[in-house]
Amino acid sequence: MGAKAVRIDDRSRKRAEGDAASHSERLRELTDSQVVQAFLDGDERAFGELVRRYDRRLVNFVYRTVGDRERAQDLVQETFVRVYRHAARFDQTKKFSTWIYTIAGNLAKNELRNRSRNPLVLFQSLKANWDADHRPLEWEDPKLKPDDLYRKRFLKEKVEEAVQQLPEHHRLVFVLRELEGKTYEEIADITGVNLGTVKSRLNRARNNFAQLIAPMIQ
Repeated sequence: MGAKAVRIDDRSRKRAEGDAASHSERLRELTDSQVVQAFLDGDERAFGELVRRYDRRLVNFVYRTVGDRERAQDLVQETFVRVYRHAARFDQTKKFSTWIYTIAGNLAKNELRNRSRNPLVLFQSLKANWDADHRPLEWEDPKLKPDDLYRKRFLKEKVEEAVQQLPEHHRLVFVLRELEGKTYEEIADITGVNLGTVKSRLNRARNNFAQLIAPMIQ
């Protein structure tokens, strides 16, 4: 290949990279619903934008629900598979975040039910957590002093430990409200129960959580 051909190929590559970067920037400026529509219109990179927006958030949400990070990652991957296959079913008059959290939440609830039916699976999950290396707190602030960082890690561990002891239906609303910041209306949509039930479950979950966490941090 001659030098001229190499220069042309290099310019073509740079142009393609520039076009891809510009396209990614345009996608980032769109709303969730607009990104979904772009994907439905045949833009495969639009689906990657949805993954970028929701992957970490969903992993944290499902992990707090099922208590196993590797399993949470598997369930979130399954969530995106379902979104990919059934994107046309999404009602674009509704919030996409509610739809995808509903899918992930249902998968998490099914996981917990399957564990309760199979004690061996639950034991293996617990043992995996015993044997796992310590995972540092995500998004740690490097400016924190060591003592502050230790206390933050300790508190995070105790919060997650207490959350795991909540009953399933209380745990889900507690995680969605207190750890994910969802509104009561969004929680009602995600869990499929009415607002009154959401508030009742959340109130019981908060009281239960307070009783569980108190002796852990004293």
